[in-house]
Amino acid sequence: MNDLQNFRLQYLYIAFVISILGFSQASANDKFPSVDPDPIICLGHFHVLDNVYDFCDTCGCGSSGGSMGYGTGLNNNFIGVRYIGQQYRSRDGIFNDSPWIDENFNTMQLWGNFPVLKRTVVNVIVPYQFHSRKFSDNTTQHINGLGDVSVLAMYNVLKVRPDSIVAIAPEHYVQVGGGVKIPTGTFDKANNTGSVNPSFQLGNGSWDYVLAANYGFNYRNWGVSTLLNYTIKTENPKEYQFGNQFNYALNAFKTYYVDNNFSLTPILGVAGEIYESNKEYGALVANTKGDIFLGKVSLEAAYSRYALGVVSMLPISQNLNNDKVELKNRLSIYLNVNF
Repeated sequence: MNDLQNFRLQYLYIAFVISILGFSQASANDKFPSVDPDPIICLGHFHVLDNVYDFCDTCGCGSSGGSMGYGTGLNNNFIGVRYIGQQYRSRDGIFNDSPWIDENFNTMQLWGNFPVLKRTVVNVIVPYQFHSRKFSDNTTQHINGLGDVSVLAMYNVLKVRPDSIVAIAPEHYVQVGGGVKIPTGTFDKANNTGSVNPSFQLGNGSWDYVLAANYGFNYRNWGVSTLLNYTIKTENPKEYQFGNQFNYALNAFKTYYVDNNFSLTPILGVAGEIYESNKEYGALVANTKGDIFLGKVSLEAAYSRYALGVVSMLPISQNLNNDKVELKNRLSIYLNVNF
């Protein structure tokens, strides 16, 4: 029954996103900037890079941002900084009546998207973590340091031509690729003592690998992007292995051009994350698998080569660690320079 209710809730939310997009497209006489009669589409307007990187392990390591993804709206090549904040609560013990503790995961990232070949781009994330939690006895714990560096290469299956503001004809976009998460962050088993949430780490301590595919549809100044990715996680030197992770997302957006150099892009979307059980010494660890379905609202302001954005995500339904871990919210703020 709960699964059926969750499915209905997810269906209604997706329908709501689509209806909002349709309403905004049908409303008012939108003003478009003057464009070349033979426009060339810009990759950035697809927002297909949203959620390309999703190495955050809600049931694992909380390392890189949890479905926050990329969000630059001007160009596919950029370098920038991003802050990600996540608030959780988890049981301080293995029992159903164990007290709740508050956990805060904070990440500052240097990130970028760099062209290496005509149809290939490389995405890089270098995170710095600073996490904290408060136990039921009012004691606190803080950890900070470099997280796991992530590198992902994406190949443009459908060729996209650069440098246009608006595409008059409908355009489609497809990317496939893969990447690696490098164990540059520290994994400390002692952080898992007591709390059922193994996420309180700077890194997984393992080499992890991702397969990704993105699809985008763009028409004039609105569009839709989708993604699927699967992360394969390996055992770390301390014989702990986080469960593999499957992610999916749908984003709908519309860009409003205030003038030739300034635009606003609101984005509505949904994202889902499914986690397999962790393993320790080759045996399954109880209460470490889970799933979560989130709603996403974001806004990006772009001026000339600069993009400033804020992303908010709230859980619609979740079952993490046998309901012993709960996500409260996720928030991201980023500033990118496009080139």
